[in-house]
Amino acid sequence: MNDQTPPESSGGRCPVAHGGGATRLYGPEAATDPHGIYARLRKEHGTVAPVLLEGDVPAWLVLGYRENRRVLDNPLQFSRDSRIWRDFAEGRVEPTSPLMQMVGWRPDCVSQDGEPHRRLRGAVTDNIYAVAGRGIRRHATHFANKLIDAFAVSGRADLVEDFAEYLPMLVLTRVFGLAEREGRNLAESSSLVLKGGADALTHNDRIMAILGELAARKREEPGSDFTTGLIEHQAGLDEDEIVNHLRLVLITAHTMTSNVLARVLQMILTDTSWLSGLVSGQLTLASVVEEVMWNQPPLTVLPGRFATADLELGGCPVKEGDLLVLGLAAGNHDPEIRPDAGVSVQGNASHLAFSAGPHECPAQNIGQAIIETAVDVLIHRLPGLRLAVPPAELTSTASTWESRLDHLPVEFAA
Repeated sequence: MNDQTPPESSGGRCPVAHGGGATRLYGPEAATDPHGIYARLRKEHGTVAPVLLEGDVPAWLVLGYRENRRVLDNPLQFSRDSRIWRDFAEGRVEPTSPLMQMVGWRPDCVSQDGEPHRRLRGAVTDNIYAVAGRGIRRHATHFANKLIDAFAVSGRADLVEDFAEYLPMLVLTRVFGLAEREGRNLAESSSLVLKGGADALTHNDRIMAILGELAARKREEPGSDFTTGLIEHQAGLDEDEIVNHLRLVLITAHTMTSNVLARVLQMILTDTSWLSGLVSGQLTLASVVEEVMWNQPPLTVLPGRFATADLELGGCPVKEGDLLVLGLAAGNHDPEIRPDAGVSVQGNASHLAFSAGPHECPAQNIGQAIIETAVDVLIHRLPGLRLAVPPAELTSTASTWESRLDHLPVEFAA
């Protein structure tokens, strides 16, 4: 990084380099208090801060809402193509680094900009819209009831381990044309890829092997599923593009939806006004989801963007080839746009949880349908549903990229 004093800016008080004082976004503190880290970084550095990712890889963490939008909305300045990442190009990051599972280049739409991005994203969105009209809620109802059947007679359950962690993946197995038995293994592997660490590469390879076999089978036995739709799409995706887009949608849709589902359930069970509002019809589940998206987005940090030229962001002298990661949770809590985070944001959908700009998440409706169906089935199947522990005992564990609820123990009439 540049060692000259950066120009003054109202956006921040950015230091001049990533050095011994840069904050790690991984490790024990990051796992237990990521929001505390974001608050401290904002106080020390302003809207953009130097951080270290897994393996002490330097990056800029974007904390300000407006700065996040600038990065997300301007692919000409902030590219998604990691082939321009200087630290990787110059050999300071190994291809086997767990970080590469999140920021490395792949032949998929999120790794590219411009016309290549439009071609590949078109194939994905066309098939997502087609799938969304083919019974997502029916599949979600079927699997929600199946999961509930396993614990309904006991009167107790952990709605994270027994429900939220697996339901979205089970729905996706049906959408993709996979066997249901693959669901639990794929859910666990997807979570471990996002978590990072030594096992990330192994679990990514496991996912790719399953999806490669699926694509080969669907070429021989096409069906009315997402996989066949990608294979037959007019964009003419090659084998690598097909498998990598299956991976992209599978991991993203499952991990984000399962996380939001757990947080929605936590919210309505720890504050009974939300649950009573849903039951009485005074509230819609969409308004509950919106509140979660502002306060506990499924991805707290979004990987990654790469500066295409030397520029200034939030007072920081960002250099060509630098890696930036987007603080979605921090941006949603930016005091410049939310001076009182305790005030409800109902009716305001301008949160960063789905990203923004050309790479905004295209599968929002599928996740929403799964969550709404899951909560509706739970409320109707489990009379007297309530928390089995005081709300203060609920804990979360974070990685660089997300914060997940550990457990949600409940009781109900058996």
